Amino acid sequence: MTHHRYISIIALAGLLAWIGWAVVINKLTPYENMGISLSFFYITLFIALSCTFTVIGFYFRVWLFKNEIFYKHINVALRQGIFLGLIAVFSLVFQMMKVLTWWSGFLLVAVFVLLEFYFSSKDAELL
Repeated sequence: MTHHRYISIIALAGLLAWIGWAVVINKLTPYENMGISLSFFYITLFIALSCTFTVIGFYFRVWLFKNEIFYKHINVALRQGIFLGLIAVFSLVFQMMKVLTWWSGFLLVAVFVLLEFYFSSKDAELL
């Protein structure tokens, strides 16, 4: 498969997740069944944000690093999109629990930055 096909599939999944998130917002009420509503809310939001960040990150890398292998960019963009989606969802969960402060948000971002450094160094060792 070409890199355009991979990105098209990820973009389609993101579009469907955004539609699913809008349906969850409009149709489900957290007052009736809180567990199902919140889990669908966070799952669809995570998938939608991850796909969106992946597509944006991939095209940013293609624009920034011209004449390179595109499949490497897809893997890095997908990993970073998932990390950014997790940061957003964990921030919302912390805000819902009323424990989100500037330093807890900073620590959350720092954990994922360190994870990205770890995975980036593993990728560099394989080359």
